[in-house]
Amino acid sequence: MRPAGEIHMALLGAVKELSTPDQGPTLAELAAHAQVGLQAARDTVPNMKKHGVIRIVRTRKVPYRNKPVAEYDVVQHQAQASEAADDGLARVLSAWVQR
Repeated sequence: MRPAGEIHMALLGAVKELSTPDQGPTLAELAAHAQVGLQAARDTVPNMKKHGVIRIVRTRKVPYRNKPVAEYDVVQHQAQASEAADDGLARVLSAWVQR
């Protein structure tokens, strides 16, 4: 699998910085905060969503569109899976060292 590109990483950082429990960033807010073009964000965000990096958490009415726009947040299972794997490895290593 290819490593994440600069636009992907910039948008992911923007999602992490702008997300609050009450409101998530929209695609336009992500593009502005990450300082990437709107078209680049339009191309990258669906791929990030498809690969399970971010998800739509709710929609919000905005003045510049008639339809509600999606709000995004980071998918949490990645961090939890990583922590669980680290914890499992630590237990195996500590059991191995104790023998």
